[in-house]
Amino acid sequence: MNVIAFIPIKLNSQRLPHKNILPIAGRPLCWHIVNSLLHVKDINKVFVYCSDEAVMQYLPQGVLFKKREKRLDEDCVKGFEIYQSFIEEEFADVYVLAHTTSPFIKTHTIENSLGHILAGDNDSAFSAERIQTFAWYNGKPINYDLTDVPRTQDMEPVWIETSGFYMFQRDVFVKHHRRIGFQPYIQEVSGIEALDIDEAKDFELAKVFWEKENGADKTNSDFCAI
Repeated sequence: MNVIAFIPIKLNSQRLPHKNILPIAGRPLCWHIVNSLLHVKDINKVFVYCSDEAVMQYLPQGVLFKKREKRLDEDCVKGFEIYQSFIEEEFADVYVLAHTTSPFIKTHTIENSLGHILAGDNDSAFSAERIQTFAWYNGKPINYDLTDVPRTQDMEPVWIETSGFYMFQRDVFVKHHRRIGFQPYIQEVSGIEALDIDEAKDFELAKVFWEKENGADKTNSDFCAI
């Protein structure tokens, strides 16, 4: 099967200026997820989807550049429109959509999820964090009964999607306009792999996580390929 990975990137961002090229763990933020994807054995091509070819100076060798329309950089544009534009231009049986904001997703995590799709067990997969505690929504508990409070270890977990990755067969997106299909595999991530960097506080937290796991004086650029 033809498997293509793509990472939508724009060189500036609203909440955290120049987020995608800020240095973390000795490399630009955008470098890390690209490096992880390049090491996944079943991915045929890895594209960065950006309006500015200057992004290539911040990325590892082996990634391909696909130029997107400048209008897709506007803050009002939804992610779906960007994904649709890429998929119309590049054919694949399976797409791996990843984001720079989850820099420390490991290669073997991606390979495990992709393996479920290639084996025919699932039509899609996504990264998610398990939350197994008392959760509420719209003023009501969503995973327990107030008259029969369970032990947390006995509760059904709530799964929170991270921006790490989404994988889907072509028909899931083209025919049903979804990035999560009807038989998804939920890839649990936690700790440093579950981090999403959207604001300055997230970026600082990511640096703390990295230093805790690797030492403040280390810049192990191959961490994501483990």
